[in-house]
This record gives sequence, structure tokens and C-alpha cells, in this order.
Amino acid sequence: MLGRIHSCETLGGADGPGLRYVLFMQGCPLRCLYCHNPDTWDIRGGREVTDAEVAADIIRYKRYFGRRGGVTVSGGEPLIQAEFVASLFSLLKEAGIHTALDTSGAVYRENLPGIDALLSRTDLVLLDIKHIDADGAMRLTGHGNGGTLALAERLSRDKIPVWIRQVLLPGVTDTEDYLTRTREFIDRLGNVGRVEVLPYHTLGRVKYEKLGIEYPLGDLPVPDAESVKRAKQILCRDTGDGK
Repeated sequence: MLGRIHSCETLGGADGPGLRYVLFMQGCPLRCLYCHNPDTWDIRGGREVTDAEVAADIIRYKRYFGRRGGVTVSGGEPLIQAEFVASLFSLLKEAGIHTALDTSGAVYRENLPGIDALLSRTDLVLLDIKHIDADGAMRLTGHGNGGTLALAERLSRDKIPVWIRQVLLPGVTDTEDYLTRTREFIDRLGNVGRVEVLPYHTLGRVKYEKLGIEYPLGDLPVPDAESVKRAKQILCRDTGDGK
């Protein structure tokens, strides 16, 4: 099966447990104000590969994964190529490799082609909650959050392990009210093993300059240490330390 990928990181340590091969899929319908990979937006970009080709490359690194590591498929937004990722995960599961899916869930729907097969072959989901409110998500990403919340509820129902990820954006997702309401939603789920707080950063600004795109957040400062600490105290209690 054919898919389009942006790039890969052969031994990543920040996208799931252990050492992982991180595959970045091409294409994303969101336009997050803080996106640091605008070069992944266009589904026509990147390069075309087969599932067998990618699986063969990943299997070369299997001995480095150990007991905890494996593969994380990220984006872009991998759910827009759900059938390809499902086929890839099938090959990886045959090879005994742990599979993780890093997604915003924004395009999720019950009848999304490939979604059932994909989730049945996924060991862990890293779910990015862009904003807990629909209007807030629309302002932040240009897309609602209905798919995100629906996917979270399905994963809980199907007992698929989840790590929740929340980007901490000053003035948007760092207020006590916002964090508390997000935590209340997390508490309704029965499968969350960890919550990760990801402080906003500006490392992707140079990509906007190279692509001739105006950086949407201007000179917005990164969160200070106290804001990050407070967010972790609210979001990460009883589910991990957010590291």
C-alpha cells in the first residue's frame, strides 16, 4: 500500500515509551497557531513510500527498541492516511514491535476508512488535546474538537492505553479554569496512563521564514517555569509526572 511521509527519526526518546522509530506522515488539515512543522501540511508534499518499504527500514532498528521501545507514527496528522498506517502496523505487529499513534483525533469519525483496523493494531495512542472547547479549538487550529473528544471516548471504551498531551500556550491553554476543565474531562476516561504538558516553543519559526509564511504568534513569550509547574500540578496528578 502507498502512503506519503515527511521524514523519520530513527531513535527518538520523546514520543512514547523507550527508544522509538518516529515516522512523520505528510499532510494535516489543522493550522495550529503554534505549529512547528508547516512543511507537513500539504498532502502532496513529502515522498511516496510503500508500507513494506517502511516496515523493512523500521525492523532494522528492532534490537535498539528493547522491552519498552517501538514505533510511533506522528504527523502531520496520521489519521488522514489511516488505511496506510493500519497496513504498516499490521506488518510491525507481525514482527513483534510495539506501535504508538500520535494524533490530534481532529478528523476522527466512526466510519473513517481504516480506523477500526488501525486501532485494533495500536498499542498506545498519544492524543493531543488542542483545546477542550470547540470554539477555542477553532480559533487555535481552524478546526473543531468534536473528533478529538469522540476519539478519546472511544479509546476509553475500547480500553486502548492513552497518553494525553497538552501544549501550554500562554493566555490560551494555561489558565487555571482551562486546565481544571481539561482535567475534569480526563478524569472521565478510564485508560489514561500519563498526561504530558508540552510548553509552547518557537523552534519552528525559521521554517515559516523559509516558506515565506508569516509566523502567526508574533513575539508571544514561551511559558515561564511557574506556569509549567502549575499546569503539571493540575493536569498530571495521579497519571504521571508529565515528563
